[in-house]
Amino acid sequence: MSKNKLAKFADMARYPNVVECPYGQLKDEGFALRGKWHSDFFKNDNPIVLELGCGRGEYTVGLARCHADRNFIGVDIKGARMWSGATKALEEQLTNVAFLRTNIELIDAMFSPDEVSEIWLTFSDPQMKNPRKRLTSTYFMERYRRFLIDGGVIHLKTDSNFLATYTKYMVEKNELPVDVVTFDLYGEPNEEDEAKAIHTYYEDMWLERGLSIKYMRFHLPHHIVLEEPDVEIPTDGYRSYHHEVRSTRKTSK
Repeated sequence: MSKNKLAKFADMARYPNVVECPYGQLKDEGFALRGKWHSDFFKNDNPIVLELGCGRGEYTVGLARCHADRNFIGVDIKGARMWSGATKALEEQLTNVAFLRTNIELIDAMFSPDEVSEIWLTFSDPQMKNPRKRLTSTYFMERYRRFLIDGGVIHLKTDSNFLATYTKYMVEKNELPVDVVTFDLYGEPNEEDEAKAIHTYYEDMWLERGLSIKYMRFHLPHHIVLEEPDVEIPTDGYRSYHHEVRSTRKTSK
């Protein structure tokens, strides 16, 4: 029998690989691990990689299995879902994994300048109606730059044609250095083994449904003045699992 939410929250409160910081505490005291993730949590100087909006934590745990020489932190606000990854990491005794329960809008309060080397955005909500909530928007890129090393890497893996297209325009508008752009990760010839190696639960659903997976890897320099792309993009018209049509609008910016 699976655990209910209260039982999962109780586990999360005692798990050594889970960090929680309520907004009230953050506002009054700040975040104790900011600038101290290497020294106080991981106890090493290995690069720190974030997965923002980690959901069940499958990708965070999968990356940690593949790269013992890096530290991985899955970030999400939904603790009941995050419980799965945190539990799996403890069962496998993965010491290079942490889970941070917080709103992503507060992410720059959790890390100090140059503390993070890479960011993974895996199957994020495309936020077709609200650009400021899009995790690849310049609004969030500005936040990432406050703690990401100069030229740090950002990975986007998504089923959403809208989000991939928007991100491509954003990257091109700001002339960000790009390593790879593919709108069919598994169908087009490429050597992106790291991006292909780990499948999430929902990714397998999209693949079974015949949808292509989009992947981008680009860099975020500190010196560029970021600008939002002013383009109309066709919205995703398909029905997602457990949801109605993502948007009734035909295009969006």
